[in-house]
Amino acid sequence: MSADLPAALRGLLASSHLALPDDLPALIVEHAAAFGATDAGLYLVDCDQLALVPVPNPKGALRQEVGIDATIGGRAFRDITIQRVQGEGGEWRQWVPVLDGTERLGVLELAFSGPAEVLDDDLKAFAAVVAELVTSKNNYGDLFHLVRRRRPMSVAAELAWQLLPPLTFGTERVVIAAGLVPTYGIGGDSFDYAADARTVRVAVFDAMGHGLEAGLIATVAVASYRNSRRRGLGLIDTMQAVDEVLASQFGTERFVTAVLAELDLATGQLRWSLAGHPPPLLFRGGRLVKALNGDVGLPLGLGLHRPQLEEVLEPGDQLVFHTDGVVEARSADGEFFGLARLVDLVGRALSSRSPAPEVLRRLVQAVVSHQAGDFQDDATLVLLEWQGDLSKGLQVS
Repeated sequence: MSADLPAALRGLLASSHLALPDDLPALIVEHAAAFGATDAGLYLVDCDQLALVPVPNPKGALRQEVGIDATIGGRAFRDITIQRVQGEGGEWRQWVPVLDGTERLGVLELAFSGPAEVLDDDLKAFAAVVAELVTSKNNYGDLFHLVRRRRPMSVAAELAWQLLPPLTFGTERVVIAAGLVPTYGIGGDSFDYAADARTVRVAVFDAMGHGLEAGLIATVAVASYRNSRRRGLGLIDTMQAVDEVLASQFGTERFVTAVLAELDLATGQLRWSLAGHPPPLLFRGGRLVKALNGDVGLPLGLGLHRPQLEEVLEPGDQLVFHTDGVVEARSADGEFFGLARLVDLVGRALSSRSPAPEVLRRLVQAVVSHQAGDFQDDATLVLLEWQGDLSKGLQVS
């Protein structure tokens, strides 16, 4: 351990208690100096996950945003690894991922006079404290939101993003990663998950229509799902409860397609139910095994029974959930993105052994690129891997 790392961590935590979000960049510089850093800068990933944007530090040097796909800092973010490079002045700059658990928030750029003055574990410890402070201070001001945004966000998107859980979650047995677009205009798509010692539960929703009206319907669907889940209802009873709430609030002229799933973490037993929604795709060894079809049923809000379906996963299996906005994304000449293209891209991304959030980032960017950012519908992808007893699987970090 670096000699002064404990003092740096204690000092950063103590000074943060009464700090504003705007104070954090200067505090990072001040306390990184305690273990030898001559400079420090905090970058947050932008909402589209295309660039790392510096958080302004009035007392520090002016920094420019850094692209994710072709830079040293971007590589640290993509691969979730520490990257080192010698600068023009001879100092060594170390790019350290900033993670809230497994959620990639951005990177820290730290400068030292030598290449190995601080151990990797110490750099990770300092970055972990920074991540906790970014996450907690984010609740008290808009700075971090504004840094990450490149253009105004619609009211529907504002509502949608406030409702979502973190886009990445991982334990030794299960990994979840998700992505939604259009970032600044999403409305009707949403997802949710919850994990405990025995079970992980995942739901994906696609509300009828677009914009704020669809966003309100999706919000009620997610809230009803969470309420039912937290009351201890089973899969089918939860489906029925969400169905009844939507019908009572919006009538039968408004509906939500959905897929709800429950995975037993000890056995790999998967239970799911479909309500007018595309079936999950089961991958094994980077190849599609099958689409988890079955009785699809009608969308939620129409008051009809939907059966529970079951499958036993093998360790290392991956499930891909998606909304129809993925396969129905159209290029300028009208070509659909299509299921075959999705399957091919997922297979190649999984075979790359990249971290789970990076796999999702690439898939989402492929959907965006196909339609050149001209969205006809919201598009959501959720990747779940059950790692079972395998010592290796899809990386989360």
